[in-house]
Amino acid sequence: MLIQAENISVIRNKKEILKNVNINIQERDFVTILGPNGGGKSMLLKCLLGFYNPDFGSVTKSSKLRVSYTPQDFTVDKSIPIRALDFIMLNKSKKNKKINDIFQELNIENILNQQLSTLSGGELQKILITRSLIDNPNLLILDEPTQNLDVSGQLNFYKFLNRIYESRNISILMVSHDLHMVMASTKKVICLSNHICCSGEPSTITDDPEFANLFGHDFANMMSLYRHDINHKHNGESDD
Repeated sequence: MLIQAENISVIRNKKEILKNVNINIQERDFVTILGPNGGGKSMLLKCLLGFYNPDFGSVTKSSKLRVSYTPQDFTVDKSIPIRALDFIMLNKSKKNKKINDIFQELNIENILNQQLSTLSGGELQKILITRSLIDNPNLLILDEPTQNLDVSGQLNFYKFLNRIYESRNISILMVSHDLHMVMASTKKVICLSNHICCSGEPSTITDDPEFANLFGHDFANMMSLYRHDINHKHNGESDD
């Protein structure tokens, strides 16, 4: 276990933002939290990170936990000239060879000398995650990392994220709305609407009635068909 929340509840202005939420992140987990706006997703991350203390319940962290966090909104001040490389290295003191190995591994060498303010949304997300990986975390927490990306940018980002997950001994906890992209990468989905409505593997979660109640029956049926197509292509005959 890296981090665990037990029966946590958060109340703000007499409104229950989170209600009796339980979540357990293990080593080599890849967990995605889905849910409507205002459903408490970002608040849950902030409680896990210790930014907020829940009103009820507890959060337990492993003594071995090394966590890095990429926030939902990161605005670059265009009046401050700073290269992507210099931003990555702010307050860092790693040896050059190790840093260069990470740059090569993540294939970002071509954007390191660009001004941070000129990067595209997808490039900026890569820089933010690269900076997080410098400290060799065993848990990477991402809050809606693709919210400002188009479909092509989302696809490239998830390929980038999968490459990190496959090549490192790391767990990923992510808030996302991109279920169509998440289906192919994450190991577990948690549907959160102030409380955990349902959870499970991507291949089965769309069959849960609570999933349909949360996202709508049409969307659940569409995702079930998508899941079938993915499994059929993977396990069936070749397209040739």
